[in-house]
Amino acid sequence: MGFARAGIAPAEPTSRRNEYLEWLAQGQHGDMGYLAEMLEERLDVGRLLPGARSVIVVADQYAARGAGENEGPGDGGAEGVVAKYARGRDYHAVIKKRSHALCDRLRAEHPSAKFRAFTDTGPAMEREHAVRAGIGFVGKHTLVIEPRLGSYLLLGGVATTLEMVGTQRNAQKAASGEASEAWAGKPMPHQGTDHCGSCTACIDACPTGAITPYRVDATRCVSYLTLEHRGTIDVSLHAGAGDRLIGCDVCQDVCPFNRRHEDDAISNGRVNAAYADESGVRARLPILDVIGWTEQDRSRVFGPSAGKRASVAMLRRNALVIAGNAFATRPDAKLLERVRAIAADESEEPIVRDTARQVLARRR
Repeated sequence: MGFARAGIAPAEPTSRRNEYLEWLAQGQHGDMGYLAEMLEERLDVGRLLPGARSVIVVADQYAARGAGENEGPGDGGAEGVVAKYARGRDYHAVIKKRSHALCDRLRAEHPSAKFRAFTDTGPAMEREHAVRAGIGFVGKHTLVIEPRLGSYLLLGGVATTLEMVGTQRNAQKAASGEASEAWAGKPMPHQGTDHCGSCTACIDACPTGAITPYRVDATRCVSYLTLEHRGTIDVSLHAGAGDRLIGCDVCQDVCPFNRRHEDDAISNGRVNAAYADESGVRARLPILDVIGWTEQDRSRVFGPSAGKRASVAMLRRNALVIAGNAFATRPDAKLLERVRAIAADESEEPIVRDTARQVLARRR
């Protein structure tokens, strides 16, 4: 069905329950309250789909290895950069359409079985299921890395009451000449393997210090701040946001598994064209324009993409933060005049007006 990778895992509860609950208790999920909802279903796929025995996991690749090296240097803040996954069509729709089609095909063959499709918006630990299905391993930046494809991957899945042969165990059995068998609750042979070794590239490069090994404090993460956080951004994090309008690719761009490689033909051939910037305008946007955007502008540019999750007020807020960072190295009288006008306008959206005031206070 056009996925870069697919695998099958046993429908087992998470092995990271305590860690996840601790992360929530520390408030590191920020405004993403949905991550604390349907908690038992999220931690145990058998609660999400009663009677579940297997999980089919799929991965779409949205950029090839070396994509970060092709970006080139910034322009000093005149433009805002959009993360690679938000430049094409919304991955939720792209993955869900095929996942539901897969459910329909399997349901026709197994009418007594139940199926439930999910992406990262559903209450499922999709990355852990991906590891169990042999898609890859979780890196220190908490994203799934497929060694030959890298980490520019988007995940989806289907929980089912069918008992299916797990990908990893099936491969192991085939290699040893033994007959394949169902998982039957047996541990996966590769669990616990750490392919990051002593590398800390993602941790060292994170512009806001959001990453510690295998954990991200969302309240400091630029991706969260620009796309999920609905209020003003703490001024101490403005500089770290740099010229990023939506999302942040830094931790992935510096990852050795995302560097160009002699196997790039494999990686490039797996990239789904749906995630290309077909409009040709989403990768970089003039911040002076974005600061003055209306709802119609936001819909026109980001309507079909995952970037539409950011409201027009959030996008204007993000553009103002970029402007503040640009002022440090590139004086721009026209931009400064616009920021001052917004800061003085009591009719402005509060997060836009207050961000403009933050930016002006940084210049003093």
